[in-house]
Amino acid sequence: MAVAESFRQESGRIVAGLIRLTGDWDLVEECTQDAFAEALRTWPETGTPRRPGAWLTTVARNCAYDRLRRASTETAKLKEVAVLADQKGLSGGGVDLDADGGSGIRDDRLRLMFTCCHPALPIEARVALTLRTLAGLTTAEIARAFLVPEQTMAKRLGGADLAREGLCAEAIRLTRALVELMPGESEPAGLLALMLLQHSRRGARVDSAGNLITLEDQDRGLWHREEIDEATRLLERTLRARRIGPYQLQAAIAACHTEARRAADTNWAEISALYACLAELMPSPIVELNRAVAVAMADGPAAGLVLMEALEASGRLGGYHLLPALRADLLRRLGRRDDAAASYRRALHLTGNDAERRYLSRRLDETCGGGSAGSVTATPAERANGGNDQRRWARPGPPLTALC
Repeated sequence: MAVAESFRQESGRIVAGLIRLTGDWDLVEECTQDAFAEALRTWPETGTPRRPGAWLTTVARNCAYDRLRRASTETAKLKEVAVLADQKGLSGGGVDLDADGGSGIRDDRLRLMFTCCHPALPIEARVALTLRTLAGLTTAEIARAFLVPEQTMAKRLGGADLAREGLCAEAIRLTRALVELMPGESEPAGLLALMLLQHSRRGARVDSAGNLITLEDQDRGLWHREEIDEATRLLERTLRARRIGPYQLQAAIAACHTEARRAADTNWAEISALYACLAELMPSPIVELNRAVAVAMADGPAAGLVLMEALEASGRLGGYHLLPALRADLLRRLGRRDDAAASYRRALHLTGNDAERRYLSRRLDETCGGGSAGSVTATPAERANGGNDQRRWARPGPPLTALC
């Protein structure tokens, strides 16, 4: 739907531009919502405008002006908006989203991101507020990222798609702007390298029917080499500075996959070592889960399962669907079909993503369908490596795409 797509692409831009002009966060959010409501009412009759973003910006801006004019007292804020509008030539046109407002940051959304991340706010609130206001993520999507219930995230704030390509592209654009603002810092460049490497696989993650394709089974010819090459150059430059941070380590892990011409050539021992370093630098249950995957790939499913079961016993990933999904895959490979099926069912209960649900359902059917463990788990890549080699036999399940 045109309005929904415009909301994803334009809402952050509109909010950021109008907040710079009015300084009133609540007013801007209300007027932006009104603009999209007007689009829902009129676009089906008149058609989608040639420039939806400019149309929405104008409606939201005019709404803000009208509300300020109707206020019981004419505040200095309205005068300031009028002066700014005259100075920037906005009285009859669209908002100038490239002006820096004296801050030195020319991108409104990046400037607003710094505002959302004010040190007075708790770190969870900073990230959640940024994701909702600028990225247009729903409360449920943000809650999944934070591993908390939706109600909890809704208090902090006061999907069907596996990934949002437009949102990813916008995140990369903003990160490029951040790299330009902080040329001497290694972590922004490391973050950009990581994002480029992950984004480079976008065309291979699902098939034409929308079914998830695991990392091992992806057609590597569909990966975008120009993004991989740019990320590799960035990563090499940042690593030479020897100021290693979490983003650089994650980018290095992603680079290990892109360096392998075939999935069977992946250096899982190196990835496991990198995750161990990341766990020391940035301790978190998600990093530990990633490390368990890498250990399973490098040393066999039994070794990875030990780490996963310890993580499950800690309760730190309760309600997170990737833990039972990965655990199920390792149990399946160890021939523990009943336990694997129970874990697949648990993962299905927890995930709301359609592509992941279809994949997990197929795995559950395979696990419950009989046959030897080898006949279920052996892939062409595994058979090429002998099939029974535990070090190559431990391919984790669907979430490997997201984890690595």
